[in-house]
Amino acid sequence: MDLSHLGAPIGPMVRVHGGFANRTYRLDTDRGSFAVKELNVADRRRAYRVEDVFRFEREAFAAGVPMPEPISAGHGTLVHRWVEGQKVPEAAVPAAFAFEIGEILARIHALDVPWSPTPVEEPTPRDWPELAARAKATGQPWADELASHAETFLAIARFVGTCARPGPVVLTHGDVQPWNLLAREGRPVVLDWELSGLLDLSGELGSTALSLAKGPGFDDIEPAVFRSVLDGYVAGGGALPPPGPSWFVFLVDGWLGHTRWNVLRCLAGVEASTGPDLALSHESVRDGVRGLPELFGRLPELEALLG
Repeated sequence: MDLSHLGAPIGPMVRVHGGFANRTYRLDTDRGSFAVKELNVADRRRAYRVEDVFRFEREAFAAGVPMPEPISAGHGTLVHRWVEGQKVPEAAVPAAFAFEIGEILARIHALDVPWSPTPVEEPTPRDWPELAARAKATGQPWADELASHAETFLAIARFVGTCARPGPVVLTHGDVQPWNLLAREGRPVVLDWELSGLLDLSGELGSTALSLAKGPGFDDIEPAVFRSVLDGYVAGGGALPPPGPSWFVFLVDGWLGHTRWNVLRCLAGVEASTGPDLALSHESVRDGVRGLPELFGRLPELEALLG
């Protein structure tokens, strides 16, 4: 990759581990520090819209959204100015932090950025029994767990395919989760905009509010933090959609697709040159196989948060 426009390096480029889809490096030059992201374009679940996303990021940055400054974008590389901050743990955030995230989302949704319609996606795959059989035949360490939940995964896929989305559809970040946030002086910085696109508003709000209101499981959800995201959204000028299961279908759909993508990577058994390491793919599969059935079973309880 040609990074000469970033200045003369003052040290080697260093990989920053932890990405679930791409690989990120820190580069220090005589012009500052930069986050250089090598995009996984080999086996993505859907194509990146690099130029569209970069334009959206530039508009958001110009509007004052707290985020790293977007520097450049190419076919396989994104560059942002490096931002120092603390990682946001996977635990309920302070209510004030959640409120500000709601305000940020309202500001993002108010941007007037051209965006061409997203192509109609393929139906949600329902090949979970076949994948479970392949996993057992190839001796995957999570094969028995997947086989025991194959029917549940089919039910989840049916839910994703039939749940009505009430709208409105907004252009948004699409992945505001703890691992895509930094805390700088106690206030949020929004990272990793690659999944930006058009999304049903209820799905964006439900996914964000739930992720900020809980820890790794579903036993410690803080309703006050969940509501703080929504209160911040209204305070920022946004209007809440009607309650219902659509608030959580995007979260379920995203986790289901991410789990299936990593199942396929594990079945291939090849250490890819881009994207997550194979060990991380196995970890993602285990998390999905254990977590998705629990999430699906708790949907009525989560809908009660909207009351």
